[in-house]
Amino acid sequence: MAEQMTVVSLVPSVTETLIAWGIEPVACTRFCERPEIESVGGTKDPDVEAITALAPDLVIVDREENRLEDYQYLLGRDLTVKALHVTSLSDVSSQLAQLASIFDVEWNYSPGPPKASRNLTAFVPIWKRPWMTIGSRTYGVSLLEHLGVEVLFSRSNESYHTLADEVVSTLSPDIVLAPSEPYPFGKRHLKDLELIAPTFFIDGQDLFWWGSRTADAIQRLDAQIETITQKDF
Repeated sequence: MAEQMTVVSLVPSVTETLIAWGIEPVACTRFCERPEIESVGGTKDPDVEAITALAPDLVIVDREENRLEDYQYLLGRDLTVKALHVTSLSDVSSQLAQLASIFDVEWNYSPGPPKASRNLTAFVPIWKRPWMTIGSRTYGVSLLEHLGVEVLFSRSNESYHTLADEVVSTLSPDIVLAPSEPYPFGKRHLKDLELIAPTFFIDGQDLFWWGSRTADAIQRLDAQIETITQKDF
């Protein structure tokens, strides 16, 4: 069944997962990091006309990654669109099970028991100029909390926060966990980040891409955080 179905994926996590399942989309976004597959724009600005012209059997989107207006446009062109909604580790099991059933793929996943609290509070920036961070109901927060890390702003009612410089300067986390995406934090930002707290760079894909990589990502981040806890701040 999977071999006969043409699929467009507008979600990097889904593109990676489909390929792990042996299913190659006919098109995906430029953020999926698959140059061998036709690109149909970005997650927030897909080329909906190009997608329509491909006449795929299925288009896959995610409510956190993609825009409602693009979803509605594609539906209006009589395309079958599967909308996922992943905002936590628990969603990975349920949402990917739905997708697996479409392709007759076996999907068995469990994140395992959560870690005990590491008594570690982290600030997780996802953008700079302006500063932005993750809050409640986000996959990244869910993953870090599963690993025993408390995340600043995780008890808020908003999924994402924009922060003024003066607010950031008053934060007092134990550490900064600076991911490599969506903003490419790196060594050139270390001076600014260290003004907030001791800073550690982490793989943004491990933190934010869910699906086939989740189990291994949990192990990699767990090992890195365990190393961090051994350091003397």
